[in-house]
Amino acid sequence: MAIEVKLQVFEGPLDLLLHLIEKNKVDIYDIPIAEITEQYMEYIRQMEEGDMNVMSEFLLMAATLLDIKCRMLLPREVNEEGEEEDPRAELVQKLLEYKAYKYMSYELRDMQVDALKVFYKPPTIPEEVLKFREPVNYEELLADLTLTRLNEIFRNCLKRQEDKVDPVRSHFGRIEKDEVNIDAKANYVAGYIRSHKRMNFRELLENQKSRMDVIVTFLVVLELMKTGVVSVEQESIEDDIIITTREISEDGLEFHGLTSLGDAVGENEDIDREENQ
Repeated sequence: MAIEVKLQVFEGPLDLLLHLIEKNKVDIYDIPIAEITEQYMEYIRQMEEGDMNVMSEFLLMAATLLDIKCRMLLPREVNEEGEEEDPRAELVQKLLEYKAYKYMSYELRDMQVDALKVFYKPPTIPEEVLKFREPVNYEELLADLTLTRLNEIFRNCLKRQEDKVDPVRSHFGRIEKDEVNIDAKANYVAGYIRSHKRMNFRELLENQKSRMDVIVTFLVVLELMKTGVVSVEQESIEDDIIITTREISEDGLEFHGLTSLGDAVGENEDIDREENQ
């Protein structure tokens, strides 16, 4: 007849290790790693199949114990200060922290049990007493108040208000929106292209007054590239961008596909405004 053995339930691998150390009455700073590892592995073999997440924690600790056991057989490593490192040091630190938290949980549990034995009487203070407020004697309150003291209080109030003002943001001015006419800018670029069959892109931007003008001019050139009016070339990253005009009638140059720039310009106005802030 088989004898059923009920194993003690542990909160985790550290709880099991702490139990084995206390059971064997060994010094936690000088753990006999071989003996504790054998007992730990024996417990793992007797564990019933359960939650794989829980089992994985115990198996991970088993692998850690076997690793420490192997390192104990090798010559001790020496740290930068010339002292030998104990392979068990990290495990001991974890056990000490777990032990401290475990016994603190016992104290909290005892406090909870003691608190369950205490019964409180609900407050029965009359409503009139709760609403009572001690009267204020303004004459006594303002007895020592003089004009000098009143002026000092007033200046302190003003000083506190001044301290709340951001010295940087308070001097921010209003950022005006740059208005750019798409048709006028397209006509300007078309006229410049008509008079210069081959030009430097930098020259096209020299007479632009604002960042928005530069952005719209750049978008106009991109649209002209898309529609085949101009071609662009650049030999290397450091060289200037050269724009070359292809053969096209003068009547169709101004409005050759440039009416689709309105949405793109609106988006770039928001970007320009954010950068100015």
